[in-house]
Amino acid sequence: MPLPPLDKQIQRLHDLGIPELAGLTDQDLALPDSDSALLVVHPDRLKATEIAPLLRHKDKPGFVVVDMADLDDFAPTVELPDKPVYLVTDIDRGDDMANWTPEEALPAIAGKSRTPLTLGEGIQWLLHEPEALERNLCFMTIASRLRRPSGKFDTRTPAIWISNGTGRDGKENKDAPKVGWCWWGNRHTWLGFASAASRA
Repeated sequence: MPLPPLDKQIQRLHDLGIPELAGLTDQDLALPDSDSALLVVHPDRLKATEIAPLLRHKDKPGFVVVDMADLDDFAPTVELPDKPVYLVTDIDRGDDMANWTPEEALPAIAGKSRTPLTLGEGIQWLLHEPEALERNLCFMTIASRLRRPSGKFDTRTPAIWISNGTGRDGKENKDAPKVGWCWWGNRHTWLGFASAASRA
């Protein structure tokens, strides 16, 4: 399903209170329309923990797993436009790479001249296209990583999927969109790798 046109995306952001939360002006949001483009608020203006609860699946709000209290410390590993908002084009969920490790997926995405999504981009995509998150067809956002004081990356990788309501998720979160993590070297049959053609 194609993304809504930018004017409808902007209205959706206003409905959610995001421009006010991010301190955006009408001028910031005055971008030229583009087919199959997602308007993204820069992570310097909008934290993942602020928008994860705005996700919806079967009327259940999104949540962040309890063992990812440092979620907002996961930073982009790709270059982002130096603007309060920017466009991401031609997003793909990456179903063809399900059951790959992030370590395997990253060079494959680059080999297609594409770029992996950051966590913020993945969440904001689902705010406009919630049906892109399906049970057993969810995705990782491997362009967001946490760098340790040693300089090495943390081995957790952010991902978004649908909770089964088990364990620490809690029964009340069954069927809710879940922002969690997977290991950099692990495979998961239900997780692809979201990517885009460009940022502008």
